[in-house]
Amino acid sequence: MANVQNFDELPQDLPIPEDDGASDHLPGTTLPSVPLASTSGDMVDVSTLPGTSVVYCYPMTGRPGKDLPEDWDDIPGARGCTPQSCAFRDSYEDLRALGARVFGMSTQSTEYQREAAERLHLPYELLSDEELTFARALDLPTFEVESMTLLKRLTLVVLDGRILKVFYPVFPPDANAAEVTAWLRSESPGKV
Repeated sequence: MANVQNFDELPQDLPIPEDDGASDHLPGTTLPSVPLASTSGDMVDVSTLPGTSVVYCYPMTGRPGKDLPEDWDDIPGARGCTPQSCAFRDSYEDLRALGARVFGMSTQSTEYQREAAERLHLPYELLSDEELTFARALDLPTFEVESMTLLKRLTLVVLDGRILKVFYPVFPPDANAAEVTAWLRSESPGKV
């Protein structure tokens, strides 16, 4: 296992993920109806939500006192879930002012996600795709590590159940919220 690290900071020498084309099929796609467990205790089906939703998919958040998977920092795009989540937290009011709901999504259990949501003071819900139902229905890019199937980092901008924009690959992860906010400001998808 890797050494316990500071999850809030990104190491300087992270490998940059390359666009492998694994999300090229997503823009314009209508979301499948897949209710997912949320850290609020509710089930959320993003396909049924009116207006704009931002769903950032991430591999896994680390937990204080627990090791990350071995060689985690060597996997392009794996490291940075906590900085990305905190950036969306810090941009939350701007995103809401632009009419967007915000959700984070990973394959971790809701119980695991709740700890992160509370520790990081996230004002939005995290959705659990623990069974990979959403990921398989959309053929989202994934990777394997230590017998876990994890989502590759990408962000979906959804309008009335249809994917308008995909940010993939996402790097650096802590800049993604600002990138999404700038895109929403320029495109005004809620007014289309």
